[in-house]
Amino acid sequence: MIQTNLNTIGTLYVVATPIGNLEDITLRALRILKEVDLIAAEDTRHTRHLLNHFDIHTPLISYYREKEVERSEELVQKMLAGETIALVSDAGTPGISDPGAILVNQAREAGITIVPLPGPSALTAALSAAGITDGSFLFLGFPPARKGQRQKLLATFIDSPWALVFYESPHRIQAFLADVLAILGDRQAFWARELSKLYEDLQAGPVSHLLALSSGKRNRGEFVVIIHPGSSQQSATGENVEAILLWYQQNTDLSLKDVSRRVAKDLELSRSDVYQMALEIWAAGKEEL
Repeated sequence: MIQTNLNTIGTLYVVATPIGNLEDITLRALRILKEVDLIAAEDTRHTRHLLNHFDIHTPLISYYREKEVERSEELVQKMLAGETIALVSDAGTPGISDPGAILVNQAREAGITIVPLPGPSALTAALSAAGITDGSFLFLGFPPARKGQRQKLLATFIDSPWALVFYESPHRIQAFLADVLAILGDRQAFWARELSKLYEDLQAGPVSHLLALSSGKRNRGEFVVIIHPGSSQQSATGENVEAILLWYQQNTDLSLKDVSRRVAKDLELSRSDVYQMALEIWAAGKEEL
């Protein structure tokens, strides 16, 4: 255990910074960023833009996920020697799906005072516009990038009585929503994209509607996606499979056979059962023409 003089120990400030609009920074955050000895930033280039905008010249040190453990040890030693440090992420609140938790834990174990500064967060901003009446939700951060792991996670929450809140990247949003539709069904959902920025986009409706909006175009900006609770009977069968088959029919050029093979494999269902269901959907589509 490190022996230190408590009178000389520095402080760790966890500082929330804007998620887009620079006017969202707090007066307290600006003061702290000016007064500390050092700012630990997820990406120093990104943070330097913020500091330059507000004419702040505090030294920066990088603190990104790949070097989080090593850099945390270095920063703790600096604070034990008396330096005050502000921790910031590229946008929003550090430690919320961004680096920060390791440094906070190590600082606490070392007896360093931790001071959180409230401020911008994509999570709370999206929730405030989603209209969740009971106020309860589960925040699950970024879902797994791999389809199998993502579908397994979603299946865990089929019976959840709470809204599910995810972050998702623009290049995975379509695959994510397709899995939500397949596993959880066509529930009511909401997304918030490019929050507080010029092209802010808030959309609400069934998952199938959001999936259609995400298809056939280049999505930009990270998403906050909120999936409303469904009935306990919802699973990857029946109406849910029909919904995903219908989406493939309307939004892709894949053949009936290829769609049946893909859906059956993804959902671990009988290929013949899925094929028969797809035949009925394809046939109904032709009758409407």
